[in-house]
Amino acid sequence: MAETLNIAIANLASPMVLFFALGFLAALARSELSVPEAVGKGLALYLMLAIGFKGGVSVAEAGLSMALLSTALAGIILGFIIPVIAHTLLRMTTGLDDATRAAVAAHYGSISVVTFVAATEVVTSMGLVFDGYMVAVMALMETPAIIAGLLLARGAVTSTGPETETPWGNLAREVFLNGSVVLLLGAFIIGIMTGTKGMEAIGPFVDAPFKGILCLFLLDMGLLAARRLRESAGLTLPLAAFGIYMPLIAAVLGVTAGSLLGLDVGSVALLTVLCASASYIAVPAAMRMALPEANAAIYLTLSMAITFPFNLVIGIPLYISAAQLLVG
Repeated sequence: MAETLNIAIANLASPMVLFFALGFLAALARSELSVPEAVGKGLALYLMLAIGFKGGVSVAEAGLSMALLSTALAGIILGFIIPVIAHTLLRMTTGLDDATRAAVAAHYGSISVVTFVAATEVVTSMGLVFDGYMVAVMALMETPAIIAGLLLARGAVTSTGPETETPWGNLAREVFLNGSVVLLLGAFIIGIMTGTKGMEAIGPFVDAPFKGILCLFLLDMGLLAARRLRESAGLTLPLAAFGIYMPLIAAVLGVTAGSLLGLDVGSVALLTVLCASASYIAVPAAMRMALPEANAAIYLTLSMAITFPFNLVIGIPLYISAAQLLVG
């Protein structure tokens, strides 16, 4: 437990998280610090490209196997199911608008890379083994939740607005051809096609600058979140509670799926972590592009300020213990 706390402290004190805090505090203090809109969109485009491409390369390096395919399929299905559960719970317990509710649901259906990395460190330190293709599964679980969130948002609009007769074909076209989805999936496919050679060719672009650009992006997100928070009522108690119980619900689905697939303890634990984590990199970038009307203060504060530290300090040990109980 002490080692997990050390990992939690290290991650919370990382440059990425601290730049988010800098932007948040600067905006709360009404500083003139700002990131131009065009630059913010450019940062989001870069992150979509880099995350998608590196995920595709991971799949190419892992190679295809039945274990990979079955685990990936389970991850994709969960990536669609979890946002629907989250969206339903939010509709029942909160008064969020349609766009924000869909954006929050997308965050909780996707994954946190930092949480996953922290979990691998804990699993390894405990002497547990896990399959290398879990990195590829992580990459594959990024996009389904984004698509599900957009479907939920567009479905809510068309069911309540004047466009109730819009065919599902048009709705699907709008969602699947959304710029963020096209870039993420397209870069992912290119990563699979080019593999290691592709990474060698553009690695200096998609790998080396990634953390620095991520810091700029999170600085911008911190500025945006605080400004939105000043304009709104902020988080309510039901929303804050959602940030704690939703990861636990998703973790139950993850640990159950992993045990049914026959994965080893470490892999079950990591699949559980992936289901329980909430994105604060890929999905915020996608939602900024696809649902700009959604309240960033809500979905960023929930995923980053509540669920992220909860998972690092309490969630990861809990999920590993559940995996050991079911599989070990």
